[in-house]
Amino acid sequence: MFKRRRFKQQVTLQDRLSAWAKQLEEQASKLPPGAEREALVRKARQADVANHLDDWAKSPGLQPPK
Repeated sequence: MFKRRRFKQQVTLQDRLSAWAKQLEEQASKLPPGAEREALVRKARQADVANHLDDWAKSPGLQPPK
């Protein structure tokens, strides 16, 4: 039976998503307009949305179903 390798993340999900979005935006800014640049911008936007969704999921206003 296989044993899963487990490790603790040193950086929070929010920090990792923010850093990845910033990195993608910087890469996109160096490229000329085109499909590759738009793909990087789209990925950066998705990372930003994921970060906002994580904030929303952790908000104190969110109530469990009754």
